[in-house]
Amino acid sequence: MWRNTRTFAMFSKVPVFDPSSVSEAYEMIQEAFDFSEKYGTPVFFRATTRVDHGYEALEVKDPEEYYVNKPEGFVKDPSRWVIFPRLSVKNHALIEKRNADLKSVFSEYHRNKILWEKDSAKCRRGIATQGVNFMYTLDSLHDENARVMRVATPFPFPEKLAREFLAGLDEVLCIEELDPVIERALTYVCGKYSLDVRICGKLTGDISPSGENSMEIVKGALAEFLKYNETDTTVEEAERAADETKEEPAAELPQPPALPVRPPVLCAGCPHRASFYAVKAAMRGKKTIYCGDIGCYTLGNAAPLDMCDTCLCMGAGIGIAQGVGHIEPDTKCFAFVGDSTFFASGITGTVNAFYNQADMTLIVLDNSTTAMTGHQPHPGTGRTVMGQVVEKVSIERVLRAIGLTVVETVDPLDYALSVETVKRVADEPGVKAIIFRSPCIAISKPKGRSQVDPDKCVGCKKCIRELGCPALILDEDGKKAKIDTSVCTGCTLCEQLCPVKAISGGTKNDTAGMKPEGGRHE
Repeated sequence: MWRNTRTFAMFSKVPVFDPSSVSEAYEMIQEAFDFSEKYGTPVFFRATTRVDHGYEALEVKDPEEYYVNKPEGFVKDPSRWVIFPRLSVKNHALIEKRNADLKSVFSEYHRNKILWEKDSAKCRRGIATQGVNFMYTLDSLHDENARVMRVATPFPFPEKLAREFLAGLDEVLCIEELDPVIERALTYVCGKYSLDVRICGKLTGDISPSGENSMEIVKGALAEFLKYNETDTTVEEAERAADETKEEPAAELPQPPALPVRPPVLCAGCPHRASFYAVKAAMRGKKTIYCGDIGCYTLGNAAPLDMCDTCLCMGAGIGIAQGVGHIEPDTKCFAFVGDSTFFASGITGTVNAFYNQADMTLIVLDNSTTAMTGHQPHPGTGRTVMGQVVEKVSIERVLRAIGLTVVETVDPLDYALSVETVKRVADEPGVKAIIFRSPCIAISKPKGRSQVDPDKCVGCKKCIRELGCPALILDEDGKKAKIDTSVCTGCTLCEQLCPVKAISGGTKNDTAGMKPEGGRHE
């Protein structure tokens, strides 16, 4: 990804906290709440991919002992909560003062730290880093005499601590991900206080300007940066010493084989695969555009499905589909959106499409969960985050309330019915909707597994070639289809597609609790 919360924080003039590990994230979020409460400000909490995907044993604190703040309820204070021009100017000044104060406060914050140098009198190189890159740096350094500054609060930048870090250094390497936030801040500090220190990083080409760093990238950057660090302070002296003590190179250790490329793919038995395939089959030969959205169903863009022509942000597919429909009236426009995304940002786009008389088909992929980000509940699941059972918000009723008259709900794992429904609904004028409803296989486990009868299989490979299901593989001879039963979920889609009925044994997920309200078509 290219977005950087640290830059957004600076633009917003809001403090940002940047944890480097799972356990630190647990501790730091509590400290972030404390700072927010003390200084009367929202804060950004930058949870990046590697930290989010990490695992660590934690000792969870007793909430009754830790959380001492009791909610007061809403306290009326128009000077705080009603922001009109005069108060905007006043509060702007208060925000600037708060951030100036936080520069000093964050210089004393225990997670902003300077460490690692062996001999401060001879140390001439420093490393400034943040987040998981701090952990990469610590794991990569051994006996090098380098000073390390870890920046846990990149905004407001801990300026006083930075001056202490830069004192006596000749060069600093900034190891960070996405924007060169630390690099720019240190360059500013050097200019402000006339410090003769060369700041290296993304802007100088020493660190890649885009993408995630890895352990290997950080090790390579540090090796290049610190290659003269074990001797005297000048490059010339270091080169002479290296020539005098040159040794025979050690024999290279055998390198492990490269890991196989494993592109992301929809899970075996994912109902979204069936939904995409039904729409593709129904629209075969027609001029169409398939506008995707953010979710695990974005993986519908991969071959062999190839069912995602656009993907921008949550809810954008609905806007793009209606826009294309106005410009190219001969194009059948489809917008795919998940059930949780529909509630988050799909409703407004649907209202706009209906109001502006678009001609498009809305496909709601309803698997009754928020699958991509951890299976959180949403208004359509009938359960709150706290586990309370509540009345579901009906997607069908919402669509009808907007004004849609064609709203159909179908189980995508019923292939024939799904194709017939798409063909019929797509020919209706205006905005119409199909809700493909079938539970995510991660929350509703099937009872059976499909199997291929090798005597019936003719080796056409249609199931493998057209579905791309990870459970479908070739047999040992590479001629006939075979099913990996450790992966198969028994969704039966391949059974329905097999032209010679060589696949059987699957048991679909029960969708009895996911039926539409008020009939299938209205």
